[in-house]
Amino acid sequence: MHQEKAWFPYVGPCDPCPPIRVKTFSTPPQLYIQFQPMNLPQFSPQEALRHGTLWPALFSPYESKC
Repeated sequence: MHQEKAWFPYVGPCDPCPPIRVKTFSTPPQLYIQFQPMNLPQFSPQEALRHGTLWPALFSPYESKC
């Protein structure tokens, strides 16, 4: 499941600014998990501290646009 989605805004013929053809946004993984299922896999304590969550299913990496 990809966490980054894209949409294509309307570009009018008289827009004064250069058009942005594709805009992207990130969706967090908790949007797709309604109830936390039992026995989800877990990171080790050291990995959990590095990733910021105990469960790999809820891990959402930050990817810089720069």
